[in-house]
Amino acid sequence: MASRNHAHDADSPDQRDRRGGGATRLDVAPEPLAKRRALDRLVADAESAGYSTAAVFAVRLAVEEALTNAIAHGHAKLPGEPVSIVWSVTPDRIDVEVIDRGPGFDPGDAPDPTLDENLEKPAGRGLMLMRAYMTRVDFNERGNAVSMTFERPPAREREPRPLT
Repeated sequence: MASRNHAHDADSPDQRDRRGGGATRLDVAPEPLAKRRALDRLVADAESAGYSTAAVFAVRLAVEEALTNAIAHGHAKLPGEPVSIVWSVTPDRIDVEVIDRGPGFDPGDAPDPTLDENLEKPAGRGLMLMRAYMTRVDFNERGNAVSMTFERPPAREREPRPLT
């Protein structure tokens, strides 16, 4: 029998909440298929709200980095424990929180991957990507939850080009 520790089925409470306009919450097992299913659901919500391909790419990449870090680092000593992800999508913004059950960390201690002495070190790159693609990235005091927001850029007003 297949494990059901990953993204929940359509009839689970989180799905009913989402249809009712609330946030979606999933407990994601530390396995690639579970992570992919959760990301696919977030992407579907963003696409349904009319976000551009570039915006969806940015959000997916940032959230994938957050989930990967939570599983690999936050749960390094908690194998098999799920990571929680909560999101809400509105026409103007996407809010996502990734919470692990680990001891946390100080994001200020993450090395700057753009410095010469860190160019060959993998640490800090995911955090840099999250900050580059999201409008806002904040950690809780303990350092075991990251909250991110992607705000839809305002529509650019285009002036008609003169005919030549």
